[in-house]
Amino acid sequence: MSSLQTVLAAVNTVKNIYVVDGQDSTKVVFNLKNKANYDAFRLSSPNRIVVDINQTKINTRIPTVSRYHDYIKNIRSSKRKNSARRFVIDTRGKATYETYRLKPNKDYSHRLVVEIKHNDRKQTVKHTPKPAPKAAKVANKKKTEPKKRNSIPNKRNTRDIVVAIDAGHGGQDPGASGKHGTREKDVVLKIAKTLKRYIDGQAGMRGVLVRKDDRYISLRERINIARRAKADMFISIHADAYRNRRVKGSSVYVLSERGASDEAAKWLADQENASDLIGGVTINDKDPTLAKVLLDLSQTATIDSSTFLADTVLTEIRRVAPVHKKNVQHARFVVLKSPDIPSLLVETAFISNPSEERRLNDVAYQNKLAKAMLKGIKKYFEVNPLPNTIVASNNQTLKVRAGDTLTGLANTHRVSVSQLKRYNKLKSDRLFVGQELQIPF
Repeated sequence: MSSLQTVLAAVNTVKNIYVVDGQDSTKVVFNLKNKANYDAFRLSSPNRIVVDINQTKINTRIPTVSRYHDYIKNIRSSKRKNSARRFVIDTRGKATYETYRLKPNKDYSHRLVVEIKHNDRKQTVKHTPKPAPKAAKVANKKKTEPKKRNSIPNKRNTRDIVVAIDAGHGGQDPGASGKHGTREKDVVLKIAKTLKRYIDGQAGMRGVLVRKDDRYISLRERINIARRAKADMFISIHADAYRNRRVKGSSVYVLSERGASDEAAKWLADQENASDLIGGVTINDKDPTLAKVLLDLSQTATIDSSTFLADTVLTEIRRVAPVHKKNVQHARFVVLKSPDIPSLLVETAFISNPSEERRLNDVAYQNKLAKAMLKGIKKYFEVNPLPNTIVASNNQTLKVRAGDTLTGLANTHRVSVSQLKRYNKLKSDRLFVGQELQIPF
């Protein structure tokens, strides 16, 4: 088969890969253009699950798995003969798993799911021959259940996810202009304010506007504002322009590797920046080589997160608007250069295109764009829950069942009894059927 024939044979595309951790299983999800024609099997020495997807190319990055993940060590990929793509999931121990396909819906295209069961490991813990202390027995709910004492105190231990929303240009910098006089700085501020309103309406999320009105803010200061707000994410909103007025569509950008390298050099050379925090670690007091390694690690993780975030946002925008670039783009935009905040830039439309200029001025269309961005942001945090946030804690809730003990639950979820009690403000080991517990990270 010629190289051209090989390319033509790759009729499917892996658009995205993500890992979803649940209470009973961990799912590795392959988001595909078309229905997957695949084969899966398990191998040992080392333990791994192999998935071969026929006639497929990959158009995304392989997700990085935390070194502390309980069930997965790593995910890797390689080309196979006849345009097949092999994915290998390295597991911690011999894994029980199943694979299945999911049909497209309004939010997702075709999916292939590899579901790794947690049952085997839980059973091992559950049958540990160690009697539970008597104080941990489940009591009668009707007689002794306290009032809702866990829900409110838990919120004091968590925080909102903060999203910094940057409306491009402003003040003496109007940005691009449309044929009918629409200014970029005006429409993107309206979209930014709409997005903030939608984000603020989500439980456990809060939006912060980088500029709230028509003022000029330097590009570097925009990053600083996000950092002072302790933002977990940065999204910059713009409207593109081109000399050919027929060009149209949205695009989403993340920082290029060259831009990241340039920024790393600046951070390492700038004493003021170097004294700041990179992933929670100060670098100005470190050996230069170690400081560079720490910064590289932080930037690599941030770019990976930014790319996944950008892909989810672009997927949602594609549902409500035409796109100019179907894949996430990479550029050296200054506002994307924070080394430890996932950042993306959205070109909402071409303001130079008369029809898109009209849409950008339409409130209903502004709402559609903002809602699409919100959906992408929410999907990102569903897959990447942030520790100690309300959103993450909401995903870690369980109800006590008959026979459950505090010691057993602590062992099952790999936390200490003291952690479980402290996180839930429990004054004793006594549990109640139906009681809701939050599981700490």
